[in-house]
Amino acid sequence: MQRRTAIVGALAAIFAAIQFVAPERTNPPVHSDLGAPPDVNDLLRRACFDCHSNETRWAWYSGVAPFSWLIVHDVGEGRRRLNFSEWADYASDPETEKHKLNQIIESLARGDMAPWYYGVLHPDGRLNRDQQTVITRWASQEANRTPP
Repeated sequence: MQRRTAIVGALAAIFAAIQFVAPERTNPPVHSDLGAPPDVNDLLRRACFDCHSNETRWAWYSGVAPFSWLIVHDVGEGRRRLNFSEWADYASDPETEKHKLNQIIESLARGDMAPWYYGVLHPDGRLNRDQQTVITRWASQEANRTPP
């Protein structure tokens, strides 16, 4: 029993100590608006903007290590791959914009966006088939509109 108490105490001390290793949770300025129709914009804001924009809603648990490390990493990766707050940068290069739109379509078709663990913590962020179709249809129309 004394050994168990010592182990629990050590784990609690380690957990407390790692709270001092906190990554910075940032929301840089928004440079541009996506300009999508309201229904698409609402879906993207609800399901995608936490990781793919500079408008992340940082949940309380995103400040608790070790979860904070994973969340800050995932948001950084998401922003690096696709950032709706930087859409004007993509739109300034039609080939890049078309590529990003096609990536959205492919990710939804594969079902890998959003990751399963995001859906567990954010049930309102899960997209049903009809909502995915709305986004896919919009992305496809925009990609076809973008000159080659």
